[in-house]
Amino acid sequence: MTEIKTIIFDLGAVLIDWNPHYLYETIFEQEAERHHFFQTVCTSDWNEEQDGGRSLHEATELLVTQFPHYETAIRAFYGRYPEMLRGPIAGTVDILRELKESGNYGLYALTNWSAETFPVAQEQFDFLTWFDGIVVSGIEKDRKPFATFYHKLLRRYALNPAECLFIDDNLRNVKAAEELGIRSIHFTEPAALRSQLIQYDVLPE
Repeated sequence: MTEIKTIIFDLGAVLIDWNPHYLYETIFEQEAERHHFFQTVCTSDWNEEQDGGRSLHEATELLVTQFPHYETAIRAFYGRYPEMLRGPIAGTVDILRELKESGNYGLYALTNWSAETFPVAQEQFDFLTWFDGIVVSGIEKDRKPFATFYHKLLRRYALNPAECLFIDDNLRNVKAAEELGIRSIHFTEPAALRSQLIQYDVLPE
């Protein structure tokens, strides 16, 4: 099997604790209300359009027009965006630090993130400077799980997919990477990730 030379990380829910519920727990007291809002108004499909390059203004006004009675809650999604970022996922950041300090691997990030909100994360999380390169979907106007987005990273940094290991919390994105010949780990929590990296001989036991 080809030696792993490059580790590619997803960011949200792998290294950064991002969750809209952190904000909306302060807006809707009942869990059922939050569930309804995310299923019918600020849906994951709607959010992914911003990850793919749609402007926050366009996205917000679209929903306000469709759901005027939710206007305040809709505008909070990006108006109070920093409240969705709770902090780093410490165990994964520790792993990233170990990989960086080892000097054995190229380290890259491939993230679905709006170009307009990504600077908020860059300002808050110093470890984003540890990467040799970060490809942001909102900037590229492309996103996971589309093969074209993975290819942007591979071409830009002259990476061989057979030498890469990809880590993402979204199984859909993991399967897409595997279809391109990239070994992948479905992230669930830091301890499991560490065990899997040991199995790949990326980290020492």
